[in-house]
Amino acid sequence: MTPSRLPNVRDLALTGLTPLAWGSTYAVTTELLPPGRPMFTALMRALPAGLVLLALTRTLPHGRWIWRAAVLGVLNIGAFFPLLFLAAYRLPGGVAAVLGSVGPLFALVFAAMLLAERPTARRLLAGLAGVLGVSLVVLRSGARLDTVGVIAGLAGAAAMSAGTVLTKRWGRPAGVGALTLTGWQLTAGGLLLVPVSLLAEGAPPALDGRAVTGYVYLGVVGTAIGYWLWFRGVSRLPATSVAFLTLLSPLSAAVIGWAALGQALSPLQVLGMVIAFGGTLLGQMRGTRPRPAPEPAPVPAAARAC
Repeated sequence: MTPSRLPNVRDLALTGLTPLAWGSTYAVTTELLPPGRPMFTALMRALPAGLVLLALTRTLPHGRWIWRAAVLGVLNIGAFFPLLFLAAYRLPGGVAAVLGSVGPLFALVFAAMLLAERPTARRLLAGLAGVLGVSLVVLRSGARLDTVGVIAGLAGAAAMSAGTVLTKRWGRPAGVGALTLTGWQLTAGGLLLVPVSLLAEGAPPALDGRAVTGYVYLGVVGTAIGYWLWFRGVSRLPATSVAFLTLLSPLSAAVIGWAALGQALSPLQVLGMVIAFGGTLLGQMRGTRPRPAPEPAPVPAAARAC
């Protein structure tokens, strides 16, 4: 791996903090939040954080960015969150996490279509290694497959991958930072989730101190800060490199479950973590070679005579 074939390490590390934080969502949801309210949880993650960021940045989208922010908000937040929770509730044994690990492969397809980035054999291998590694970490024997859950899991991975690639393709308006773009998307996605939550689950539940703590953590760390770092990374790194970082999320969840919830980690799961992490690193390698140094300009004949 030569420096010219790797993304900026600092930007890569900062962006990687987001899927590591996303890995704590399962522990926070099961330990602090009211059960059986996935749509309300998705709403509470997105809308309050988006409104706070809008208040801080004091910038609204205009022109074509009104519909662009809406599209990105639907893909990255409004569609992804409900599909993610729907898959998690209907698929046992970590199947939802395995389906989510297909996201980098979706990103390779979308990047080829929208960014003219030809998928390399190395990155295809990295994507397959990621799926295999995550499967070893989270998949349990005897897991039942639910058709709706499988479709939701794949659709959620596709929505997030498409949103990441489109964010890279469209960039940001002049003078607009990643924090502002994050606020636009969280607000747009959160507003979409309001009727979805009310229709699917009815009125909001009563919240105790533990639930408020959990929602504040998810909204601030996992969403406002997390998506700001994510979209910052999308603007500075190749879209497919960012997509491969999502493999860190189920690995983070497994480590948190072992460290904080007393869940055991078998040798096979540890092997899966190594394989998935290797796929993440392999997915960062660029398929292009360093450009050759330009040839020196020819020296004029008069100069050679001196």
